Amino acid sequence: MATAPHPLSIPNFRAYLAARLAATLAQYGMILIIGWQTYNIARESMGPAAGAAQLGFIGLFQFLPLFLLTPLVGWVADHVDRRNVARATVALQTLCAAGLAAFTWADAMTLPVLFTVAVLLGIARAFNGPALSALAPNLVPRDVLPNAIALSSIAWQAGMIIGPAIGGYAYVWMPAGSYIASTILFLAALLALSLIGPVERSPIETGRHPIRQIIDGLHYVVRNKLVLGAITLDLFAVLLAGATALFPIYARDILQVGAPGLSQLAAAPAAGAAITALYFSFRPLKTEVGPKMLGAVIIFGMATIVFGLSRWIPLSLTALFVAGAADMFSVYIRQSLIQLHTPDDKRGRVAAVSLLTISASNELGEAESGFLAALVGPVAAVVGGGVGAILVTLLWWRWFPELRRAKTFDPPDEYLKKESRT
Repeated sequence: MATAPHPLSIPNFRAYLAARLAATLAQYGMILIIGWQTYNIARESMGPAAGAAQLGFIGLFQFLPLFLLTPLVGWVADHVDRRNVARATVALQTLCAAGLAAFTWADAMTLPVLFTVAVLLGIARAFNGPALSALAPNLVPRDVLPNAIALSSIAWQAGMIIGPAIGGYAYVWMPAGSYIASTILFLAALLALSLIGPVERSPIETGRHPIRQIIDGLHYVVRNKLVLGAITLDLFAVLLAGATALFPIYARDILQVGAPGLSQLAAAPAAGAAITALYFSFRPLKTEVGPKMLGAVIIFGMATIVFGLSRWIPLSLTALFVAGAADMFSVYIRQSLIQLHTPDDKRGRVAAVSLLTISASNELGEAESGFLAALVGPVAAVVGGGVGAILVTLLWWRWFPELRRAKTFDPPDEYLKKESRT
């Protein structure tokens, strides 16, 4: 019997992986500095509470386009060439990064400019996420799909956590440096996407109305309790415990370490995520995946509590390192379960729902953190979020037994055939 090829031996998949990593690094490096500039511009004329609220608006403006467009973008990812959707959205993000670099270079940055770009980024990412997530399984044979999905998830999560570190250090080097770096990374992603040749995919359903097909995708998520549990765990746990949006407040007002300290805060979870990703690249997880995922989220919540209470920068960095490692561990499992328990003809729509929850936990989480910090203070907001993440995980252990019973990633072929027919 012939040995199945490794995903990295497939040129289309290598190009895809490079594009996803570069684009995610660029996105999250840019988002960190958007938050830093927003808070500093606001603090020139506002108090800490009002400045924190402006961080909330940045997160909200990124989330709203995705929330409103989710039903449409999933259908687009299932019916339009996913490569072209990804290329168009990366091109839009390239223009956003270049525009922010120009405004920063000219020392002309304002809150309206930052809010406008936040909306454009929300639109671009709404279409980009489902298209890229659903494209990966089309690039490799079925028998190496679990490994390919794991690599794709690792690239996305590593970029999401390492990107802010790159953005922070580039900003210390030069105020426009982060946006310049993001522009270059987006261009690299666009080049990599252009190298992906034609790919096979499941037949596109044309017999029913698009609205009916959109509803079917949402219905599938609700009906499949393992997929629903995995998606909503990220929504509520990270929504509550996300501290990234408050890094500018901690760097400036609590730990008092300034822009260099902001870079260190961003780098700490990146290091934890990178080491975890490296480990999984050599030792893929194969057993007891559900219980291990739930345990990782609890550790993430505990580390968030320690960070929130800390006033000593080495302890803060250690807590963030652990949080980044636990987050990578959890997302690696969660995204693999979602992809492998979803038929290809529904992956775009399910990926859109998954992206909505990820954006809710990240961008809406930033809004929640900013507004809550304005009401009760940043420390109470972070600590309360960590406690909430632990409680949510315990509830999901009870409410979604499918998660704790998940022993491996790969469902039986008969399962996917059955689900694809329903």
